[in-house]
Parts: sequence; C-alpha cells; structure tokens
Amino acid sequence: MKPDFSMLDSHLQERGVDGYLVYADSGESDQYYLSGFDAPDPFVTLYDGATHLLFLRGLEYGRAKEQARAETVSRGSDYDLAEKVDEYGNTGATDRVLVEFLQDHDVTRVGAPGSFPLRVADALRDLGVEVMPDDGGIITEIRATKTDEEIDHIRTAQRANERAMARAEELLQGAHTEEGQLVYDDEVLTSERIKREIEITLLRHGCALDETIVACGRDAADPHNRGGGPLEAGEPIIIDIFPRDKTTNYHADMTRTFCKGEPSETLGEWYTLADRARRAALQAVEPGATGEAVHDAVCDVYEAAGLPTLRADDTAQTGFIHSTGHGIGLDVHEQPNISTDSGPLEPGHVVTIEPGLYDPDIGGVRIEDLVVVTDDGYENLTDYDVSLVVD
Repeated sequence: MKPDFSMLDSHLQERGVDGYLVYADSGESDQYYLSGFDAPDPFVTLYDGATHLLFLRGLEYGRAKEQARAETVSRGSDYDLAEKVDEYGNTGATDRVLVEFLQDHDVTRVGAPGSFPLRVADALRDLGVEVMPDDGGIITEIRATKTDEEIDHIRTAQRANERAMARAEELLQGAHTEEGQLVYDDEVLTSERIKREIEITLLRHGCALDETIVACGRDAADPHNRGGGPLEAGEPIIIDIFPRDKTTNYHADMTRTFCKGEPSETLGEWYTLADRARRAALQAVEPGATGEAVHDAVCDVYEAAGLPTLRADDTAQTGFIHSTGHGIGLDVHEQPNISTDSGPLEPGHVVTIEPGLYDPDIGGVRIEDLVVVTDDGYENLTDYDVSLVVD
C-alpha cells in the first residue's frame, strides 16, 4: 500500500518546515503508517517528500532494506555511532547521529507529533535543529481516510470477527440453565470461557486481540467493563470483540447483546430501541453529513422514548452515556468520531455505529456495526444477525 501524502506535503509547506520526524516503534500507528515498516524497537522516520528511515542499531536494517516503504534506509554505523559513543556517551551519540542524518537530507526545521520524545526534541534544539510540535496530528488525520486496500484489510478482520462472535453465540445456544446460571458441558459457563473460545477462533483466522468484553447483568451496565464470572439466564450479555489482523495490523469491531432465557420486558424494549437507534444512525451516514448529525439521530430515538442521553444531560449516568461511534483502522479508536461537535464524514472513513443503553438495575444493551462511508452513502461491513434471544 502506498498512502497519499499530498496532505502531508501541504502541511509541511504551510508550517514552513523541511520535514516531518517520528521516533517510535511501529506500535505507534502513525510510525507504522508513515514508514511502512513493522519493528518492535524505536526507529526514526523522516518524511521530506520521500520517506527515509534511520536505525540506531543494525538489527532491523537488512529487513527494512527489503520490506520498508522508504526511499533510503540508514543505520547508526553509517554515522560512526560507536565512535561517537566513546566521545559523547550513548544518548549524546544518538542525538548527534540523528542531527547528521537530518543534515544529509538538508533538514534543519522539522515537524513532530505530540508523542515525540521530549528529551530528544530538547537535544535536537540544543544542536541547532528547530522542532515544531504538530498539535493537530496530521498523520492521524491522513489515516482517517482509508484506501480500498485498507478497507479490504478491515473487511478481512471483520470476517474473522464474525466467526468469533458465532462461536460465542454457539456456546450460549448449547448452554442450559441450572439455578439461574448457564451450564455448558456440565460446567458453569463463564465470561472467561467465552473469551477463551473467541480468542482461539480469532487465532485460527489470523487475528489476535489483547482483550474483549463479555459482560453479563450489572457488569453490562458499564460500557467498558470486560466482564467476568458465571453467565446468568435471562440477563443481557454484551459481547464486544475488536481484533487485529496479525498480517496487516488493521482492526475490526463489532458488538452484539444476547440473552439466554426469557428477557425482562424492559430489556426487550431497550433492545428494540437500540436497534431502532442503530438503523436511524445508519440512515444518517453519508458523505458530508457530520458525525454530530449521526449522533443526533441516535439521541433523538432515545430521548423520544423518555430515556436519558448525555446530549440532553451531560451528567447522566444511565441511558445513552457514550458517543455513537469512532473511526477504526490501525487503532481500535481513531478519527473520525461520531459524537457531539464531530465534523463531516468523507468517502473512505470507516466508523462504528454502536448505540447503547445502560442501567445497573437492568444491565446494558449495545449493538455495533462497522461501516465505510462511500460516495453515495455507506457500506455496512458487518454481516451478522441482530437478535437478542438465543434459543
């Protein structure tokens, strides 16, 4: 994949800087996107109209020469790092190598993300390089609009996600009730058991995840409660899975709420409202529409039903107490937001639509789809039924 960095070129010109500098490992998504290289240790990427990499140690140098999307790849030994260590110590030598690297590319003024190491920025300034902080996060902004290839990566991760969700639902379907708890294969069915099966399924389909949400009853009333312990009959079970494809590093995200057994009347009503809010939000998604307008569509549904929202009361602790969605890509949460004060949606934006309702006395309900904004509306990347009761 070759990203379009024309927006970055304009940014550099507007800021009056010679280049853009990132110093991080590839776990920093802006670094991975700018460099096109995956490495576990910090390295330097300079963009000055072309991409240049610097590895202060040579371990990744050979692989980067073959795999990185870069015009040039350099290493510390190209700048006599060992000799400089003898003279200046480790940090002093690193700073001087970095300055020489910049000089080689005629760079004396650089922009840098807010996450750029403060010590390194101060050292560069002391050595005559002007470092201008990029408060707006230009690379993050560029990443918000996905290429067709990136959308395919997300779609692939979502297919794996759906298989994992199906495995979770399969366990619920196979469970029966004993003393109010769900039992599967003669063992109490727990949040941990379902999480384990989700992770195994994802691994079989090339994905990984650090954590997932399987939250039952009162746990489900907290949107970010990961859940734990036995699962109960007749209670809402929120399952929120957000895996990363291990080959491409792109994420997917999906939530479904299930109930094994007879849900309460209120829970059933809430689920119907959440689905209605989801469909209202989807109808509002189109290029040029603001994230705020999509969020408003959800709030309108809930407020018409007499339920609290943060739009109506920013101190609300029950009802709809989070945003409608967020962008997704190399990060699980990235631009654009689908919330109050969010700007226009553009073709190529990939966002979640996830209205929910929460109250400790009832539990929680959330339904989440993943959509890409198209030239004339949206494409729903999620292919999974919306149904509360598991038979």
